[in-house]
Amino acid sequence: MRKLFVRNLLLLTFLPLLFAVTHSAAAQALPAGIGPGSYTSVGVAGSFFKSDYGQMNLDGLTVFVDANMYRRVGVEAEARFLRHPGNDPQSVTMDTYLVGPRISLKPRGWVPYVKMPVGVAHMTFPYGYATGNYLALAPGAGLELWLPGNRIHIRLIDAEYQIWPQFTYGTLNPYGVSAGISIRVF
Repeated sequence: MRKLFVRNLLLLTFLPLLFAVTHSAAAQALPAGIGPGSYTSVGVAGSFFKSDYGQMNLDGLTVFVDANMYRRVGVEAEARFLRHPGNDPQSVTMDTYLVGPRISLKPRGWVPYVKMPVGVAHMTFPYGYATGNYLALAPGAGLELWLPGNRIHIRLIDAEYQIWPQFTYGTLNPYGVSAGISIRVF
């Protein structure tokens, strides 16, 4: 199961990269003196998180969309699907669906950013005995490398510290990192 997950993650990560590299051969350069302006990119990342609940390590897939409306200011939406490795019946699942502001600190090249998404976290408890939906806040920061042409963005690291203030047994604070790739679509 784990080998299948890793193979699918690699396929989802490198297939868009291959498409973007072959497609960007005919791309035009940005005009001199003008930043990247508005853009939308779609990406996928592998995620590794530590959960307060049972001190479990979880890993999974993250799908995200970045929409910058004005130069460095935009919105990021992400869906993260975290699972406990293996087929343990005690396993916990944690899925989050978040959206919020994102500010890039540089317009291109090595692009550090900060973000503050808010949304819904869904958790399945051990043995499938219960599920719950909770408010989630996830302040974070990261670093992307925009390859020449600004079409392909390599997400080198994206760190989040989540806060689930209404969790059933007190505030839950999962935290972790993601890394992946995105392709500018507009």
